Amino acid sequence: MPGLDPSTIVFAIIAIFVVWKLRSVLGTRNGAERPPIEPGSGPNLGPNGANAPKPMGQVVRLPTAARDTSTPFGAAPADAAARWKGFAEPGSKVAAGLDAIAAADRSFSPDSFLAGARSAYEMIVTAFAKGDRATLGNLLAPEVLDNFAKAIEARAARAETMETTLVSIDSATFEDARLSGASAQISVRFATKLISHTRDKTGAVTEGSAESVVDHLDIWTFSRDTGSRNPNWQLSATETVH
Repeated sequence: MPGLDPSTIVFAIIAIFVVWKLRSVLGTRNGAERPPIEPGSGPNLGPNGANAPKPMGQVVRLPTAARDTSTPFGAAPADAAARWKGFAEPGSKVAAGLDAIAAADRSFSPDSFLAGARSAYEMIVTAFAKGDRATLGNLLAPEVLDNFAKAIEARAARAETMETTLVSIDSATFEDARLSGASAQISVRFATKLISHTRDKTGAVTEGSAESVVDHLDIWTFSRDTGSRNPNWQLSATETVH
């Protein structure tokens, strides 16, 4: 071509090659790409990882893992005696109750249930101390919520404040399990260590201790309507074991 020296042609060819390589590596946008991941849309991985407590106000779904459905439910597993191994003794009342609940709720998983129960325990004792009735409303059955609310109101009327720190949950085990109609009820025995105290309006400690770690043994019962599409369990009864 007139007016074009050989060096100009060489640089033009190099430029075309570079553009072609960039398109082949990076591609082009056509408007159908997946949007970037939004913050907070994934699992809660806070400071303690995937098992970190749920944010306050979020309903705790106790049984979250699906059961293994490779064997049709209702058929006896290869080793029925080991079905609840590590959770209930074969032939026990608890094992029979878990059998009945699992038959009514295919999503039931004992290890996932206990993991959720642990999270619920921490959320409930913390929310009660703070007087957080919104969180309690998501986790407690109406009659239990009413009792907790009355205690919170009485504490507020006395101008008292309460602080509770969960030091550890040493164990959480099945105490009882039953299915009555469509209502599933599971009782969990919690062995925990807490630091808990109440202060009056002057700031003086009137109950408990701000430093002492105290062992607690409680039996909490969680309930759920297996016929409901709502997968959440609620605390329906509490008992302190002395």
